[in-house]
Amino acid sequence: MHEKKTKIICTISDKKCDTGFIRSLYEAGMNVVRINSAHTTLDSSMEIVKNVRIVSDKIAILIDTKGPEIRVTTMKESDGFKVNKGDEVIFADDVNGISSKELLYTNYSNFVKEVPVGVKILIDDGEICLTTVNKLDGRLICEAENNGVIKGKKSLNVPNVKIMLPSVSDKDKEFILWAADNNLDFVAHSFVRNRDDLLAVQRILDEKNSHLKIISKIENQEGVDNIDEILSNCYGIMVARGDLGVEIEYQKIPIIQNNIIEKCHKRKKPVIIATQMLHTMIEHPRPTRAEVTDVANAILKSADAIMLSGETAGGAYPLEAVQTMTNIALEIEKHQTPFYDLELQHVTEPTAAVLAKCIVEATAKLPIKAIVLDTMSGRTGRYLSAFRPNVPIYAKCYKDHVMRELALSYGVYAYYTNPYDSKDDFIKSEVKALLKEKCFNRHDTIGVVAGSFGTSTGATFMEISAAMNMIM
Repeated sequence: MHEKKTKIICTISDKKCDTGFIRSLYEAGMNVVRINSAHTTLDSSMEIVKNVRIVSDKIAILIDTKGPEIRVTTMKESDGFKVNKGDEVIFADDVNGISSKELLYTNYSNFVKEVPVGVKILIDDGEICLTTVNKLDGRLICEAENNGVIKGKKSLNVPNVKIMLPSVSDKDKEFILWAADNNLDFVAHSFVRNRDDLLAVQRILDEKNSHLKIISKIENQEGVDNIDEILSNCYGIMVARGDLGVEIEYQKIPIIQNNIIEKCHKRKKPVIIATQMLHTMIEHPRPTRAEVTDVANAILKSADAIMLSGETAGGAYPLEAVQTMTNIALEIEKHQTPFYDLELQHVTEPTAAVLAKCIVEATAKLPIKAIVLDTMSGRTGRYLSAFRPNVPIYAKCYKDHVMRELALSYGVYAYYTNPYDSKDDFIKSEVKALLKEKCFNRHDTIGVVAGSFGTSTGATFMEISAAMNMIM
């Protein structure tokens, strides 16, 4: 087991998802597999799921939806067409239209109607910038601000303009239902703007009575502005810096990232930092110094998880990328200090929260080597994680999907276990199991946070002693 506390998410492509490959990434430090629905089918995604489950039932699986995004339709010219600065580019509304140099269409039927004159349209993550200059006979007339190539199916962003796209596309719903049917763990919904986008996803999950947790991808200004209500309606946050950096001035992204991490931390919500973290390693065996610093900064600022995209989905050095992230995490975590003074917000179980804070404070005064807990929902594990203790947190979970949900929580090593008849049985059996795995030794002092009144009542007591005393 790697002793790193920061979790690593790896995007896996259906083109390279054999069990040997997945196992190598898992052994290098991967905790969560991400499937990008924009680049897979249901059948090919199922192949990824099947192979992940063969490797380990501890690996969480996250399905990433496309969300409410705008794209250019399929283009007549397969390689696109060139534009020069000052050229005229014209849009019309027809979701079935075939785009061409003469006229561009999008996948949103009201694009021309809703985009005003005098704003910027960014194509392909900002590679092409257009300014809207006029509307005439159902056409949106634009002027190119730079030279480049416009291609079909590329993304469109209109910064600071609210467009009334539906929260969930038909393809999104299809993938969400599939994820529920196949016992996946997380749905990362793209371009979340407000609570309504999340409620639309939750309604689909509720149809299936699914335990899947929603991760909100923050990718635009509206999502940043509504972060508090978004946090109240999801399990965690992904700061998706690709589209976010297109929608918002680049110099503002670091502060937005840090502010979101801080808000998530106080509310015990896992937060993921994503996009181009080790982008150079798609083609090169070593990262740049700037990339190393970027990963290190995310960890220093207390992100729960960091994510690899193209680096593992199709890069030339996927294993090296995971090993690099693990090495950075191990080094940076040596210099982390617990948040003893953190005041948790929106606490639903005050007793568990107080016990979590007390035992983390105790690690500063006693030679505690590990914290052990039992949990039905994962809540106590998230409380403990929020305080960022310097010792590992071993969570014994009474549901297998809760075990995988904690794969996103900093410093938590989760295991599935069956319920016990008493707290004494739990402590004796699970401490023995952890001793067998050499998580600590018999003479080490450990702390236990668990419940005395059944698995559904939450944490009710704390016990600190040498491990050998707990197994007698």
